[in-house]
Parts: sequence; C-alpha cells; structure tokens
Amino acid sequence: MLQKPPRLKAGDTVAAVSPCHGWAGDASIIWRYELGVRRLREAFSLRVIPAPHALKGSDYLRRHPEARAEDLLWAFENPEVRGILANVGGNDSHRLLPYLHEETVRRNPKVFMGYSDVLNLHLFCRRAGLSTFYGPNLLSPLADPQGLHPDTVRWFRRTLMEGAAGPVEVPGSWTCRPPIYENPEDVRPYAPCPGYELIQGEGRAEGVLLGGHTGLMELDGTPLAPKAEDWAGAILFLEDIPSFFSPGQLDAFLDWLGKSGALERLRGIVIGRIGEKRGFEEHAARIRRTVGEEYGRPHLPVLYGLPFGHISPQCPMPYGVQARIDCDARAFSFLEAGVL
Repeated sequence: MLQKPPRLKAGDTVAAVSPCHGWAGDASIIWRYELGVRRLREAFSLRVIPAPHALKGSDYLRRHPEARAEDLLWAFENPEVRGILANVGGNDSHRLLPYLHEETVRRNPKVFMGYSDVLNLHLFCRRAGLSTFYGPNLLSPLADPQGLHPDTVRWFRRTLMEGAAGPVEVPGSWTCRPPIYENPEDVRPYAPCPGYELIQGEGRAEGVLLGGHTGLMELDGTPLAPKAEDWAGAILFLEDIPSFFSPGQLDAFLDWLGKSGALERLRGIVIGRIGEKRGFEEHAARIRRTVGEEYGRPHLPVLYGLPFGHISPQCPMPYGVQARIDCDARAFSFLEAGVL
C-alpha cells in the first residue's frame, strides 16, 4: 500500500519544478509560468515558489539533469514546501534517476503532480512508497491564457485539497488541441464532451490505480517498470498524445501487457480521451480483438473517454487509490481519497 501525502490547504507553499524540460524559464514562455503562479494563488490560495534551478531555461537544464534532480530533492526536503508541481512535460526525465534518492521521498511525503514525461518520476515515487498524482502541469492546463476550466478547478480542489472520493463526472466541454506555449493570446477550441464509452466488459470492477501513457512498455526491464505482480488487482489508466496513440500503437501496448502477464491480472482499464477526428472505433476494435479474443478476457471492463492526460480539463489520477468502473452506468469513481 502506498503512503498518501497530506492534503494541500489554503496558504500552503507549492514548489514548481522543471524535471522534464526547461521551457518555463525561457524568455518567450516565462510569462506563462507567471500566469500559472497567479492562477494558483487566485483560484486555490496557494503560494508558488520556483525550485532553485527551475527557471534557468531550456539550454541549462538540458545540460544539467543533476540540477533538475537536485530541485526535486530540494522540494521534498524543504519543510516550507507542502506540494510539488511540474512545470511541463518533455522527453528526458529518465536522466534524473541516477541522482535521485528514494529515502528522501519516503521521509517527506508530499503532493507531487504532473503528467506526460513526469510518468518516470511518478514511478520512481511509487517505488519509494509514495502515492502521487498524474494530473495538470503548471504551464498547461493551469496557465492556459483563456482561463482555468471549471472542471479542472473542481477536480484539483476536490482531489488535492478536500480529500474527497466519488465519481469523476463527464466534463461539460473538452479540447485535445495542444497549447501553443509561446502565444499569450492562444485560445484552445472546446467542444461539448460526449459521455464515457464502454468498449467491453460487464458489471463492476474495483482496483487500485496504476498507469500513465504508452511509454510504460519502453520501461520494460528497467527498475522503474511495474512488475507483473504489481498489476494484480489494478485498474490501468492509460493515455497518450494522438500521434503516439494510433490503433497500431495501442495494439502493441496491449500485446505487451498480455505477454508480460499483466493483462491477466488487471481488474479493468480506463482510457483518456484522445483527439482522433475519426473517433475511437478502430481503437475499440483492436481492444476487443487483442484483450477479448487473443488473451481471453472479453469481460474485462474497458472504459474510454476519461478526462486525464493530454487534454483539458484534467482530473488528477492518484496512484494506488481504490477506484471503480461501473459498466452498466458507464461511470468511473474514486472509492477513497488520495490525500490524508
């Protein structure tokens, strides 16, 4: 069982870190960081401070993964800091791992949140025994110029500050269009959000949350990769950017799950909404064929269209928390709080 961090409260200090990329400190984007800081203060009464190297820019942080790791350890060790928020994703957070120490995380449980390439750090924290949150980064969606989506605000407050369990409702609207980070007038187009779609399965399934994006299979054989037994009794949550989430890529991921022994141990799968204009029909057909026919699990609940990952609004997904898929109601719920 993972250790839950204390909940955030109004007036708490949150550290902004740049473990994956240094965009937040670049001259063309730092305005967006400042907007995110203001948003967190105005919407949640949280005080944001940058980690010592977090705003030194892309070039410096690309050359100094040890500085990024030092920032993360500093944030966990700093008694003033009550929560840690990633500024943005990227593609090389794995370079921090040689410089990180599990004991530092274990001794200082705190809210830690981010998505995309932050996955590697969530799995590191999981190995250290801490439950973390696959959820909004500071630069997006929290600093989108058009404002905070009301569902992002509600889920942030409910999950990280109130410690409330309950259903993850279908959001009123959504967008999958990536943010244009440098443009202060960028407006992402939102559309009405359809309900969740049941791909296969029946009844109810309950299990602990474990997942991220399809890059999980690239970690196979590394110390970060969940072991086959880690998937026992789990609900996999899965998302990715559309270019990495083709039907073929999804099929390869599911086949990897099957061959690794994870698929037979899962209680269910929830998939984040993606931006394929043609819809999810081909993906769904691949799921039913691979999961249901090839690996003999036609009754495994698979629910599509949840609000997490590379979309807006975003609901933080807490690792290790008990959740439920209700196939008949096409609904998803947290059965316990992710914070103390």
